[in-house]
Amino acid sequence: MTKFSGRLPVVALLLQVLVLLVVATDAAAAYADGSLGPARYARVFSFGNSLTDTGNAAIFPVTAGGPFTQPPYGETYFGHPNGRSSDGRLIINFLVKKLKVPEPTPYLAGRTAADFLNGTNFAVGGATALSPAFLASKGITSLVPISLSNETRWFQNVLQLLMNSSDFDKGKITASSVFYVGEIGVNDYFLALSSNSSINVAVSLVPHIIGTIRSALTAMIAAGARTMVVTGMLPIGCEPQQLALFPGGPGDYDPTTGCIKRFNHVAELHNLALKRMLGELRLNHTGKSLSLLYADIYGPVVRALASPAAHGFGSRPLAACCGGGGGPYNFNFTAFCGTPRSTACVDPAKSISWDGIHFTEAANRFITRAVLKGLF
Repeated sequence: MTKFSGRLPVVALLLQVLVLLVVATDAAAAYADGSLGPARYARVFSFGNSLTDTGNAAIFPVTAGGPFTQPPYGETYFGHPNGRSSDGRLIINFLVKKLKVPEPTPYLAGRTAADFLNGTNFAVGGATALSPAFLASKGITSLVPISLSNETRWFQNVLQLLMNSSDFDKGKITASSVFYVGEIGVNDYFLALSSNSSINVAVSLVPHIIGTIRSALTAMIAAGARTMVVTGMLPIGCEPQQLALFPGGPGDYDPTTGCIKRFNHVAELHNLALKRMLGELRLNHTGKSLSLLYADIYGPVVRALASPAAHGFGSRPLAACCGGGGGPYNFNFTAFCGTPRSTACVDPAKSISWDGIHFTEAANRFITRAVLKGLF
């Protein structure tokens, strides 16, 4: 099985925040039997970026030495850095626990069919939805040359390996699996915003990103996928990283959350287009036993930021727990979490953001509970 080879360019600090809340009306329409209960599935195949990556970025030649591989990452649950961009577990970890299936093997950590039979995680920290070549055509440099199309090809490799090494046929493998498509595209938007002061470049990427996600989903469905959870875009303007890097005037911020309104507008456009595309896919596959769920990651984050105490968080919801720089966001790339100049807060469970880009385990747990409430 062909794997990624060659050295990566300069390491990107692993990006993104992910929260997942399934919209009840979409779930009701998508599920033939009304549930995504344990014992129905044998494995999870997952895709995405650092919000879902459980070890792939730690194996890349250059990213293997990135800040997320250093303490205090992993301190809350694992007690040491463990390939996850958080102080503990991610939503994917809580999801597989509820489904009572094994933890999926990071793709780059596996070698044989036995390594992948219980599920595979194709997500890579820093991955983009769009290919590096396409981004370059827009004047955007991708820092981690892995896109959703790479992850989809890796899935096809694994599926072929499983078919050649077991009595399962393709349909049995895919029909007994949950396909978890974690948030993908936020890196594209971050890179666009960083490379151009105009938000128009980021907005122009929306249809291309949605088209890429559609192509990936279509390939999974063609391979026999029947249960798919597809997450939307997070509120980009609520990221401590973005808030620290792009200070603005009073009119630039939402008065309820303190988030940057124009950045959140990009996320809203993305989510509208994604929901429309998923609806079209459902219509195109009417008659098939296809559970295609949209997971709203935008609303839950905004609600938690607007009323942190009501959800068990502290009084500084926009501040990174781990990092440096002080101020309302506690974010500075020169003191990024895991580097010598950074420090971590005493109680990560009171923070929503771990390092200014990713959520704490407490936030991931909170979000997952809201998701599962709608699923089971």
